[in-house]
Amino acid sequence: PNGPTFLTYTPDGTKLITAGSNNVIRVYITGSDGEPTNIDDCQDNNTALAANNDLFIVGAEDGSVRVYSLETYLYEKMLTRCTLPIRDVVLSPDGNWAAVASDELEIKIVNTIDTMHALYIRDLPKPPKHLSFHPSGSYLAVSCTDGIIYVYSISTEEPTLTKKYDGLIRRLESDDERSSKAIWHPDGRAFAIPTVTRDVQVVSQDDGEKQRAFSGGHMGDITALAWSPNGAMLATSASDRKIVLWDSRTQKTIARYDYSGVINIAWHPHNNIFSFVTSEGELFIYPNFLSAENWRIFQQPPQPAPFIHDPLSDTPGNARKTLVNGIVKPHTESRAERRGTPDSLDDILGPQSGGEEEDFVEDDDGAGYLEGINGHGKRSNGHLDRLDRPNVKRRTTYQTWQPEIHQAFQPGSTPWKGNRRYLCLNLTGFVWTVDQDTHHTVTVEFYDREQHRDFHFTDPYLYDKACLNESGALFSCPSSGENPATVFYRPHETWTARADWRTQLPAGENVTSISLSDSYIVVTTSTNFVRVFTLFGTPLRIYRQKSSPTVTCASWRDYILTMGNGAVGGDGCTKLLYTIENVKRDEVCQSEDTVALTDNAHIKSVFFSDNGDPCIYDSSGTLLILQHWRTPGQARWVPLLDTKTLERLAGGRKEESYWPVAVAQDKFHCIILKGGDQYPYFPKPLLSEFDFKIPCTTAAVEDSSNTSAGEGPRLEESFVRSSLMLSLLDDLISATNASHSQRTELSRREIEVDKVLLQLLNVECREGEERGMKALEIVGLMRDRSGKMLEAAGKVAGRYGRLVLQEKINELAERRLMGMDEEDT
Repeated sequence: PNGPTFLTYTPDGTKLITAGSNNVIRVYITGSDGEPTNIDDCQDNNTALAANNDLFIVGAEDGSVRVYSLETYLYEKMLTRCTLPIRDVVLSPDGNWAAVASDELEIKIVNTIDTMHALYIRDLPKPPKHLSFHPSGSYLAVSCTDGIIYVYSISTEEPTLTKKYDGLIRRLESDDERSSKAIWHPDGRAFAIPTVTRDVQVVSQDDGEKQRAFSGGHMGDITALAWSPNGAMLATSASDRKIVLWDSRTQKTIARYDYSGVINIAWHPHNNIFSFVTSEGELFIYPNFLSAENWRIFQQPPQPAPFIHDPLSDTPGNARKTLVNGIVKPHTESRAERRGTPDSLDDILGPQSGGEEEDFVEDDDGAGYLEGINGHGKRSNGHLDRLDRPNVKRRTTYQTWQPEIHQAFQPGSTPWKGNRRYLCLNLTGFVWTVDQDTHHTVTVEFYDREQHRDFHFTDPYLYDKACLNESGALFSCPSSGENPATVFYRPHETWTARADWRTQLPAGENVTSISLSDSYIVVTTSTNFVRVFTLFGTPLRIYRQKSSPTVTCASWRDYILTMGNGAVGGDGCTKLLYTIENVKRDEVCQSEDTVALTDNAHIKSVFFSDNGDPCIYDSSGTLLILQHWRTPGQARWVPLLDTKTLERLAGGRKEESYWPVAVAQDKFHCIILKGGDQYPYFPKPLLSEFDFKIPCTTAAVEDSSNTSAGEGPRLEESFVRSSLMLSLLDDLISATNASHSQRTELSRREIEVDKVLLQLLNVECREGEERGMKALEIVGLMRDRSGKMLEAAGKVAGRYGRLVLQEKINELAERRLMGMDEEDT
């Protein structure tokens, strides 16, 4: 009869079920030419259908949702009932849950075994039209009549809204034959939806960004769409009387079929069969639907969702990957060993590591069950494998151990999000690229537009790394086919007609990271080489890094810092090692020293501060700076800020993380990321800055007020921080030709440290006489040699009546004046 008709295959493909506007449900047996089984015990006007291998569920216009057995073809039970017509029913991949959508502002997720156990989604502004379970069963996509797709996490007793996608689908009435359904790709990383422009848009689940689109295939509104079981093809039907078959990889049409009124389609899970139903109530079962070429695509292993840039191939810079430690992989075995015989030692002792032989037969009665018995009653060699067949049984007794290594990354760059990504973000400016399919377009913008001019260019080389500073812009691209990896440098200002240059790396060598200073260009490669160039392309150093594989690099003036993987620790992860050298002097400051990371943490960025001190920011949200790094063996990583303890995060009021940009002017410059984002995105984000706050004590972090209770810890943190900054400046002045302003700043910082100690002494004296020992200790930490600070300290003790303390401070001042405080006691 005329009217909406629905169909679905069971997951094993043995049965096809149809239901429609009449009171008959039909079950077809795949491959059978016989009549279908009719089930008459059902309601009229069925509006939804779902099935697994054991049962199927039918929703009707009267609001009932019924369960039928595929073994007996009989009605089993009422799953649930709604007051308004049912619009969609879907089963979870494991078949334990059925999600029901009706014209009510509520979705019921009912347990198919215990129907009293149900979850509810009650925050929908408009009635739902379509439902779709994620392949994992943990998420449910809801296409509503308000033109918004809602994705809920249903892994807990209370479903929670995780994503909302607006502006992707058109607003449709719940009984409209046009489709707005979000269908998950089989790999679960994206879903496809029909758009207002009669195209199919793929949307990433993680970031909600538009990915590839299937365009230009239909002249009418889309009524149904379905991925092939392996995700390699997409089938769509539309009101233009066409069924179109698409290649997921290229988004091109590979076949067209003329059928009118098609409103629902279904792929057979395994065979070359395609079925669809029309608004006239007709069912078409189309064997040999695919051509020989398309059938080969259908038989391919599971294919990835069509991303513009697949996250699986773009490993984030702060991730770790596994590396085989040299144990021979199964497919590289050079010699296959003999398989165990029925009376071998392995069979006597039992299977090991899953090496079971379910087809084992014991010939214990001499009846000849064993194959290959020759004329002498002996077994032939028929039970042996071919020499080229790997020994599965014995191989499984060995466990291949795979350590985790730190993946190479480019500081300041982000992964692809849609067709855009940042190649560089720092205080000079930012570089981003846009994928235009056939080429990229690169834009370079500066914060100081009076000093530099923004520029934009077409990029046929597909640059994937960039650095930017006051001197120029550096780019690199990976190798592609016969084209080797390339490094390109473009200075901002020159006195010649052309000063940019480009160099190619040897074949088989790719760039893993690049850095740019005022003096040199540094390139680390996939062959663990460190290549140092002058700013205008002259090769200066080429050497192989000791710690490998390489991870990243950074540079400042004549200094370069390289990082690589070292020995494997007890946790199964490699230690991250760094080396700092002065290229101009050809001196190594630190050689293969350890980067101080906590357990399970990884580095997110590495850079030099504006004063030239190496800094890192790790995944725990801690900013660290390297102290005494110019002296071999004396370097240590000191925390400058723990972003988890920022006052703005106190009480859980905000959920945010921070993207490191720079350390400059004694502040941490970063980009605030909200909503669980891991990377900055477009439009151009604003920079934020935070003062340093060394995590000394909990009180110092939690109470920054001027009350007496919090003043002591606050001043203690200020003392540690100011002492660190003084030490860093002192190291810089000692190693360089310091200017007068730098020496003046050093003197000012020394006085600042003593002032903090003087304030801390005031707090201790105010607390009472019993704090006298600590007060005297604080005075002893003062650096002043003129005696003015010690004189002031004595006056502070006298003001509070701490006469004994005052006397001891005066004695300390006399000893220091005479130089006696330097003697060992």
